[in-house]
Amino acid sequence: MLHLLRKIMNTGTVTEGHEETAVSDRFRGELRVRAEACGECRSCVAVCPSKALSIEAGVCSVNNRACLFCGRCVEVCEREALRHTPNFRLAELQGSLATSAGEILKQRIRQTLGRSLHIRHVDAGSCNACDFEMAALNNSIYDIQQYGIDFVASPRHADLLMVTGVVTRNLTQALVMTYEAAASPKLVMAVGACAASGQTFGQTYAIRGSADALVPVDIYVPGCPPRPQALIYGLLLAVDRL
Repeated sequence: MLHLLRKIMNTGTVTEGHEETAVSDRFRGELRVRAEACGECRSCVAVCPSKALSIEAGVCSVNNRACLFCGRCVEVCEREALRHTPNFRLAELQGSLATSAGEILKQRIRQTLGRSLHIRHVDAGSCNACDFEMAALNNSIYDIQQYGIDFVASPRHADLLMVTGVVTRNLTQALVMTYEAAASPKLVMAVGACAASGQTFGQTYAIRGSADALVPVDIYVPGCPPRPQALIYGLLLAVDRL
């Protein structure tokens, strides 16, 4: 046993950081707009399937929460005013966590959780793309346990609820009951364009909308689906570990 511990100490940390892995050349990250090149033709707005693009007062703006990163807008823009970048750090805080008043809440969360974070996944009606990326967090490449983060089976043991998928009517009760079962202080993360915006499939009788239509959301992680590095960035942002 002592020999094994000595070997571990001599070897040190060999797992690479979550941001050190380079994204592929085909990766589509944050969509950026060159305002000076925009001709207000609205071609991008017309082809966007999730209504993530809008033009107001001559300025094209992007709603990252709704963006599917499909690239259609980039393809139809004749002026090349739109382009995808490799940036995947798009997670954002919402509500009290994003304001100066939220510092008290942040301190309370840090005091309660310490350097650990337990997650309960809630599938509210996803296509499972986000779920597959989430499952990759536990493999040997990303290994979120090195950050003191782990998934648990019960919401009563969870500090954060990770919601995937647009909320369907059939799973509304499951989402609300899971949120109520989690102990306070608790955080909610909306993962992917479906949970973050609720606009991926439009308006139908079977869809209630985004996660924040039913439970208070603290962190949004855009993407369709967001890559594991983006999820890790959002988790570390949630517990103020960046």
